[in-house]
Amino acid sequence: MSHDRNLHQTCAPKPLRRLRPLWLGLPLLASAGLMQPAAAQTCQASAGNTPPAVVELYTSEGCSSCPPADRWLSTLKPEDGVLALAFHVSYWNHLGWLDPFATPETTARQHRIKAALGGAYVYTPQVVLNGRDHRGWQGQTAKQLPPLPAAQAPTLRLSRTGNQVTAHIGPSRANTSLAGYWTVLQDGLGSQVTRGENAGEHLRHDHVVRLYQPLPAWPAAQAHTVQITLPAGTTGQRVAFVVTDSGWTRPLQALALRCS
Repeated sequence: MSHDRNLHQTCAPKPLRRLRPLWLGLPLLASAGLMQPAAAQTCQASAGNTPPAVVELYTSEGCSSCPPADRWLSTLKPEDGVLALAFHVSYWNHLGWLDPFATPETTARQHRIKAALGGAYVYTPQVVLNGRDHRGWQGQTAKQLPPLPAAQAPTLRLSRTGNQVTAHIGPSRANTSLAGYWTVLQDGLGSQVTRGENAGEHLRHDHVVRLYQPLPAWPAAQAHTVQITLPAGTTGQRVAFVVTDSGWTRPLQALALRCS
């Protein structure tokens, strides 16, 4: 049965079960002095003076009003000063189609965003721009999306050697602790949907978050270095790091790295 967008915005899913901290048990190393020899680096990138706009789309292949938002997100390109992130959520899976890109971690992130923004419910499609709910996304181009404020943005450099990626974060003038998260992003994904609201549709997705891994907080005044060991098979995929407030919801700086 097809539901219109308003129905998605007012229907509340079942409460999400309580998850353990998402960084526990994951292949993560964090320290204040972890460095890779420069000669061993296969590729690296540094954030510019102007941080990008960070666009989070919460979407589901089980939601009939989501494909237009998915297509819009595909128009946003990294070279236009935007980090686009498609977080697929699982709470529409009960309609008959299991979204293959939804995970408990990406779904939990939307619930954290809802709590931080004081929302009454989660919904799809939801666009969060620079940490705030953004309902005016239809028809907007990448150039119309404001970047993150530069005042509190720390410096950020990413380097990758094989399956290990290191983020070097400089001090920030933020009056709080900082935190952050890793994502692995994949483009050109698609599904031939056979059940649920989008039955019969071939859906295509870009900027899909295939791995989401938040980190514990650290003092904003200190430089910080963290490292992640990526799963096998991520060669050629983009790896992004987002520096946030201590609650992981308000971005301060972001950078994506793609190695050949």
